Amino acid sequence: MADDVFSPQPNRRRALIDILGVDLALMDRNARAAIEALCDEVIALREELTTVRAALSEAELLADNDALCPLFNRRAFEREVRREIALATRFRTPLCLIFIDLDHFKPVNDLFGHATGDAVLIKVSEVLRSITRETDIVGRLGGDEFGIVLSQATLADSENKAAQVTERIDSLVIRSPSDPDGPELHIGASCGVVSWHPGEDADHLILRADQAMFARKAHRKGSRSAQG
Repeated sequence: MADDVFSPQPNRRRALIDILGVDLALMDRNARAAIEALCDEVIALREELTTVRAALSEAELLADNDALCPLFNRRAFEREVRREIALATRFRTPLCLIFIDLDHFKPVNDLFGHATGDAVLIKVSEVLRSITRETDIVGRLGGDEFGIVLSQATLADSENKAAQVTERIDSLVIRSPSDPDGPELHIGASCGVVSWHPGEDADHLILRADQAMFARKAHRKGSRSAQG
């Protein structure tokens, strides 16, 4: 296989020479060849830099995205929480966080298999994206846990959003793709909603939302037991 050879177009070399303000006509052959070679190297380096920047941008995107769902992963989500807290601190605006945990996800994997479980997680992520604003931060925090950061949103607004999340996910019906007439499952979602307090850091905000989620899950479980 022949070696790759970089051969810049003459007009690109000419443009660079013009920028440098060099008159090749006043130079001898060796000096002219040296200037042209230097310009070719600069052009080659520029193209290589463009390629590297594109690869870096793609790597950064992959590093931020969850491996399964079209959402931020936990690392990127926590970084965005810190960024939103900095903005809320600076502009004195409200900020809320919703911590979401699916109620009955394990039976999906046990009964229908992990492929169906993955499909359910992707569907949940699509639901979350469909009912949130472009400015909201949505991430998968691990397993069947998700988070939403709502900037410039009051606690009441965020509780209404959590109610929408719960309603949409509670209404999902899961069946085995190989047996559409077989048994069906409902997963449901428990949402913990908290508002950010000035001076509070990201870790503590997420922890409070997690605790609120567990309290909500216990309440939902108790309500179902009472009804049964």
